[in-house]
Amino acid sequence: MIKGFKDFLLRGNVVDLAVAFVMGAAFAAVIASFTEGVLQPLINSAGSAGSPALGFFIRDGDAKTFVDVGRIITAIINFAMVAGVIYFVVVAPVSRLMERRKRGEEPEVASPSEDIVLLQEIRDLLRQQAL
Repeated sequence: MIKGFKDFLLRGNVVDLAVAFVMGAAFAAVIASFTEGVLQPLINSAGSAGSPALGFFIRDGDAKTFVDVGRIITAIINFAMVAGVIYFVVVAPVSRLMERRKRGEEPEVASPSEDIVLLQEIRDLLRQQAL
């Protein structure tokens, strides 16, 4: 089990995953800014003139009891936009690529090139000399 984990780490998938996570978080922040800065004011404009947003007060005039329905609608739109982008940019292309590989249209990832193999051999020899 440890060998499998070590192979996973050395394949580079962890770095790819970390980059994807950071890019996803940054993109989610852009979408959140758009929905909160543009869409939420539009949604809130549907509210009454006496309330600060689209929603209602549980106790009249008490700001702590305001139920902000507009914020909930904005969060749902935000989620749908992020999910849509992830699906169309990541999931759909990867699914198509995997289907092509199953049919044999796309060659599998090639083994390391000769220079990579040579560098790995040099690395292994240097490790042996260090012992």
